[in-house]
Formats: sequence, C-alpha cells, structure tokens
Amino acid sequence: MTEADTPFLPRGVRTKFDSVRDIWVLLAPERAVKLDPIGAAILAEVDGTRTLNEIAGGLAAKYNAPVDQIKKDAGAFLMSLIERRMVELR
Repeated sequence: MTEADTPFLPRGVRTKFDSVRDIWVLLAPERAVKLDPIGAAILAEVDGTRTLNEIAGGLAAKYNAPVDQIKKDAGAFLMSLIERRMVELR
C-alpha cells in the first residue's frame, strides 16, 4: 500500500456501532471484526475518495499526533483488512 492509494469498503462491508456491547464493528458477509477506538477512527476516515496520505494527515491534525507514525500504523491496519478482503484499494 502506498501513500497515493485510496482505500474503500467494498460492497457488502460496513461499520456499525453495537450499542449493546458499546463497540464499533466492521461487518462483512459472514464475518465481523470488533474495532478498538483507533481502528474505528481510521475506518471513519475511509470514504473511497481520500488517499492514505490524506487520511493520515486528517487523523494527525485531529489527534495532534505525528503524521508519519499515523501513516505507518493506519497503513498496517488497512493492509491487514485488505488481506482479509474487508478493504480494497483504488
């Protein structure tokens, strides 16, 4: 995954807040992943139009954190979801 790649949630994949368990989950056909607050924050920025670089920049500004560290961590998180076919790239 490069800084110029644009991640998106493919058809049938979505995030949802589970109010009973008070957590965010990523739902896909016959699969579900519990999201920690960091994962939920990253996926909240994934809209299919912004690149990894833009997502990291937005998160860095929002959380007052180093953009390079966020880019590294967000990229690794998104790659793990790509491997599970829960995120795709444009």
